[in-house]
Amino acid sequence: MTLIPLISAIVAAPEAITAPEGGAVLRRDSYDPGAAHRPLAATLAVGLPVALVVAVALSPMIVKPKPVLSPLTGTLIKIEKPVDPPPDKQPETSPTPKSHSVREAVKPLVDLGPRTDLGAEVKPFVPDPLPYDPGPPARPAAPPAPPPLVLAKLDPRYAAGFQPDYPASEQRREVEGAVRVRVLVGTDGRVKAVELVSTDSPGFFEETKRRALAKWRFKPATRGGVPEESWQVMTVRFEIKGA
Repeated sequence: MTLIPLISAIVAAPEAITAPEGGAVLRRDSYDPGAAHRPLAATLAVGLPVALVVAVALSPMIVKPKPVLSPLTGTLIKIEKPVDPPPDKQPETSPTPKSHSVREAVKPLVDLGPRTDLGAEVKPFVPDPLPYDPGPPARPAAPPAPPPLVLAKLDPRYAAGFQPDYPASEQRREVEGAVRVRVLVGTDGRVKAVELVSTDSPGFFEETKRRALAKWRFKPATRGGVPEESWQVMTVRFEIKGA
């Protein structure tokens, strides 16, 4: 509802207007010089505030309907992935003029052909190990040294029978001298063999040999406490007593 129709209804409805206080009531058909202006002013004075109140009260009820949107229809368009532009070409550089002082490369006399090992795996270079030098052959360990030999000694219990008899022929001729013999002493201390080393007379050696085999006794040689045979050199002197 707007303000203009409301004002028009108020103007057309009343047939009489209340006269001012203390005055007479005027009829519609009576003459009044200011009657033509008083109803309009009264209508405006009363109707304008009422219209404003009604307009304010009805203003929330005026709702502008929302426009109805129809659903959008279309076709799905597949967008291709943009292709990267090719790289810019490098400007070609002019070849460096060859110097006359540099010799041209000499072509090989043998055609090696196309290389086929460009894609092969490059293995690190490992030098061949030096030949192993075992050095001088190891000498076998020397066997342990045997215990020392303890030489045979004349048994003092048989010292009285050591001196041989004086040969009769040398005694008559009054020949004196000495004889050296080498005797083999057995493990029992007895003489097993007699060899001549030197003598002043053959008679001296014969008498010494006979006495050594019969009467001489020794303490045998030992090695590590074990008796064993050994050779022993003995010297015998022949002297004439009381000469």
